[in-house]
Amino acid sequence: MFRRISAVLFAVALAAGIVTYFAVEGHDVVVLRTHPAGAPVRRTRIWIAEDGGVPWIEAANPERAFYADLLVDPNVAIERATGGVEPYRATPLPDAAAHRKIRELLRRKYGWADRWVGMLVDTSRSVAIRLDPLPRAGVSADSSSTR
Repeated sequence: MFRRISAVLFAVALAAGIVTYFAVEGHDVVVLRTHPAGAPVRRTRIWIAEDGGVPWIEAANPERAFYADLLVDPNVAIERATGGVEPYRATPLPDAAAHRKIRELLRRKYGWADRWVGMLVDTSRSVAIRLDPLPRAGVSADSSSTR
């Protein structure tokens, strides 16, 4: 009986892990490049949504390392799955209206995946970040560093 219960619990945990992986990595995940003070470029996988052609991202909470980076240096870059890298100036908008906006944009774009991840990660203190395009010359040349 114990083995059967253990097998069922293992199967449930495995299924939840697989669903979580596909929820988080399933579609349109980009890599955000930030510049930690005195350290190599940080690369963070993150969801992205657009509003009127302007990209937005979210720091699930203000303690996220990439968020601290962009507060010091708002010049960031986005790497897309297609291989393109685009430079942006990150503008954090830590107010309630922007929080509601990014939550709605992500919910609309990622659907069930956003709801699933929302059961696992508390985004009640998330910070919306608008990405304003910069000239391509601003793209960080350091594409080999990871964190």
